[in-house]
Amino acid sequence: MPTSTTASGGSTRAARRPPPPTPDAPRPLFTVGGVRYEAIRELVRMQTGELLMLARRFAEEGDALAGLCFVRRLPNPSTYLRRKRLMEEVQLAFRLNHPGIAQVFLRKAHQDALHVVMEHVDGPSLETLVSAGVARGQPVSEAFALYVGAELAEALHHAHTVAGEDGNPLGIIHRDVNPRHVYVGAHGGVKLMNFGAAYSLVVGREESPASLVRGDVAYASPEYLEKQPLTPRSDVFSLGVLLVELLTGTHLFDVQDVPRAPKGLASLHVEILPSLPLTQMRVLLASFSPAEVEAAVAKLSPDVKTVLHTALRSNPEERFATAADMRDVLRAALATRHPGYARQEAAEEVARVLAEGSCLRDAVEFGEGGLFPEGMEAHELTALAKRE
Repeated sequence: MPTSTTASGGSTRAARRPPPPTPDAPRPLFTVGGVRYEAIRELVRMQTGELLMLARRFAEEGDALAGLCFVRRLPNPSTYLRRKRLMEEVQLAFRLNHPGIAQVFLRKAHQDALHVVMEHVDGPSLETLVSAGVARGQPVSEAFALYVGAELAEALHHAHTVAGEDGNPLGIIHRDVNPRHVYVGAHGGVKLMNFGAAYSLVVGREESPASLVRGDVAYASPEYLEKQPLTPRSDVFSLGVLLVELLTGTHLFDVQDVPRAPKGLASLHVEILPSLPLTQMRVLLASFSPAEVEAAVAKLSPDVKTVLHTALRSNPEERFATAADMRDVLRAALATRHPGYARQEAAEEVARVLAEGSCLRDAVEFGEGGLFPEGMEAHELTALAKRE
């Protein structure tokens, strides 16, 4: 933030940040193609300066485009190469057109920052649902986790196999599959968001620095933290870590008693502050084995344990070869163990978990504002009222 200096040349202080927008006091953003955008709530502000906002849009003529959307304000990179990489990341997101991936509608440079307008998802993130499950003392159901896992695997398979204009696969790897980037809509649809850390094979694309780890390392694959070549199996591993947390309410990795890092460990640095420390995660993953997986999933059903053991193999070659393979196994387990569980059942469970978790909202710090009635969006309150 810029600073202001007193007339006497004495102390300086940071300029005050304007108050956050609210539905009653929105913040005007920009107008594109006859559509006006205004922010009504700040949802997530990251250490990098990136800001995710809930926004309203209004068409100057007609109301075909009226409604809610997400707007990501991205920090202005300091170098040409970083700006080039940022633009390429946004371009990658434009190429992804799948019902399980939040669609990117447009980009707009505004007030020296790139803004990306994205599809609005009318529901909570998996991070919120995990926290609500902790608050009520019971994680989401096995059926819900299998359903969400299959939907995410389908979305990832699309990203992994989508082709460019020349017909060649783009080789997109999400590289940051974690509960904060997955939302469940009011009708039970699952949406994967934020391909900002994605890797791809686009010819001529500016690569990330070799020592930079992008995304949350708490969900990273062993090969990524050792900077080895990436394949779709890396996202398969991350999805496995996410599912363990969804099924148990506890993260797969515990960094409390990690041995001292060995000498000669290559120096890496992170782009954002991760959920778990980078060095400890690298030490844990260096010796990660099926025994650690079994300890975390011991109470789960044999079918589900088999899926997770396969997804969470340290050696990528021993995992599911593709996200589609993992999707098929998850769908088969869901159909066998919980026949008929689909979108409607998922939507009802989301509302129930949020309602029950709100009774114990002081028991845990939730990852998102607006989860409970005093801060809920109108559509969330309406959805809960209909189901109670």
